[in-house]
Amino acid sequence: MTASAFGGEVSEYYQKFRRGYPPEVAEELTRAFALTRDDVVLDLGCGTGQLTRVLAPRAGAVLGMDPEPAMLAQARLATDEPNVRWLLGADTGVGALAAVLGPGRLAAVTVAQALHWMDHERLFAAVRPLLRLGGGVAVVTNGEPLWLQSSAWSAALREVLAAYLGTPVHRTCGTDEASQKRYADALAVAGYAVDARVVEYSAPLTVEEIVGGVFSAMSPDRLPAPEARPAFTERVRDAVAPHGPLRERVRVRLLTGTR
Repeated sequence: MTASAFGGEVSEYYQKFRRGYPPEVAEELTRAFALTRDDVVLDLGCGTGQLTRVLAPRAGAVLGMDPEPAMLAQARLATDEPNVRWLLGADTGVGALAAVLGPGRLAAVTVAQALHWMDHERLFAAVRPLLRLGGGVAVVTNGEPLWLQSSAWSAALREVLAAYLGTPVHRTCGTDEASQKRYADALAVAGYAVDARVVEYSAPLTVEEIVGGVFSAMSPDRLPAPEARPAFTERVRDAVAPHGPLRERVRVRLLTGTR
């Protein structure tokens, strides 16, 4: 997992515009791993802490770990839960936590919308000794990318992005069926009992939220210059306006592997 893709202004857009998670997601994870206030959870690739904060009331301690200092800085600003701690580190460093936490200390390792940046097979094997019995790994995808949804406004957005980037946009961020199957198969091979859960909801969108969400997924060098962003926003507004009112149907998928 690399840090450079989410530095600078991108981390600010990420915190402001990335959707959080409804309470039902924490409830599903609590049931999947029988979480209690005695448990420790690691939210790996935590970004600015959207899932970390939702999990905080469900465990004794939640560790948010990310390789990008700017993301963690935003996470600290947005978090007031006393049982959350932030760690600078990547998936490749998870094994080193054993020396600090000890074996079997974690109830869960969650990876929310970040596994596509990681070597998932190596990760699933590395975290297994850290997990208590009944604990496990949760791969969480917070809906499909804004530019790949089945709605008319998403198709219009896709055209704007393709014109801006000069190439078709097709990044699924691990939300596609092939990736989900690959993750599930890897969990099974690593010795986990695999299950899948889905939480669905619908929410309104503004053009500013769409543009902010897009910017949160760009590397800093691909962001439009500050003076060009109003014009970019207007291009998006003109493209999606015929397809309003704007709503997003969000399908949160929770792929779990239990030890």
